[in-house]
Amino acid sequence: MAKNKKLTRSRSNRLIGGVLGGFAEYFGWDATLVRVIFVVVSFFSTAFPGILVYILAWILMPDAPTKSHYYSDQTRKDVTPDDTDRP
Repeated sequence: MAKNKKLTRSRSNRLIGGVLGGFAEYFGWDATLVRVIFVVVSFFSTAFPGILVYILAWILMPDAPTKSHYYSDQTRKDVTPDDTDRP
């Protein structure tokens, strides 16, 4: 069964807000290419206010969920160092 993909702001591929990185991850494109296309379209088009669209997308798009470390049986892994292991 295929996973349902959601359009979210990227946590790992962000320069400012992760909006364009999120679009790139959603569509499977290169984030740098998406950024270059966005800047070029924003620069040459007066009908496309790029900064306003970016800010609106930043507000409306949810942030990507944080990734937790889990074992294969879905129990959470404790990554806190234990003081009893010290010599």
